[in-house]
Amino acid sequence: MASKNYIELTNDVLVRLREPEASSVSDNAYTKLIAKYINDSKRQVEDAYNWNALSETLSAVTSSEIFSYVLEGTGQRFRVVDVLNDTSNFIMKLAGTRWMDEQFLLTTPPRGAPMYFNFNGTDTNGDTLVDLFPIPDGVYNLRFNVIRPQVELSENSDKLLVPHEPVILGALARAQAERGEDGGVQSSESYALYKQSLADAIALESARYSEEECWVSL
Repeated sequence: MASKNYIELTNDVLVRLREPEASSVSDNAYTKLIAKYINDSKRQVEDAYNWNALSETLSAVTSSEIFSYVLEGTGQRFRVVDVLNDTSNFIMKLAGTRWMDEQFLLTTPPRGAPMYFNFNGTDTNGDTLVDLFPIPDGVYNLRFNVIRPQVELSENSDKLLVPHEPVILGALARAQAERGEDGGVQSSESYALYKQSLADAIALESARYSEEECWVSL
């Protein structure tokens, strides 16, 4: 099923509210409100599951003696699938802050291929900082496989990446709650439809990627 763009999503909600369709998400005050609800619902759907459409690989290249790096463009809502030291060919492990602090307090922290990582704050742009251990002794290519939510929709033509039906129904429930009962359909009923739609979308996605639901003892 083709993904829908911002104006199509907004009009899908307007039609369900028996409102005139818009030519732009900024046509009037009410259209702007519905468009805002689309982004609110989108965020909720994105946070509900590790959608494959949001998968992305971020790269980091180390330098000798530098242990802290910025994951540019990540923001703070991303979720980690795994982290690979592509140069040394192994999967890196997430370490706790206290353990990392103990390693760096050693008189001479070891140098070598990074095996552990720990997220440690953000930079001035709001992007996440990651510390590595051991301290790199040279150039290593690292790959961060993450689930990164899509930026807010803003232009009419911006395409939604996650399933559109729960996003539409979530926005509809918000709109109905804002103006009260709507033709016999209460916002609580619409919210129940949203939750069912979201559950169905997650079930379909998880069935396609069933191996992601398995835990293996390593």
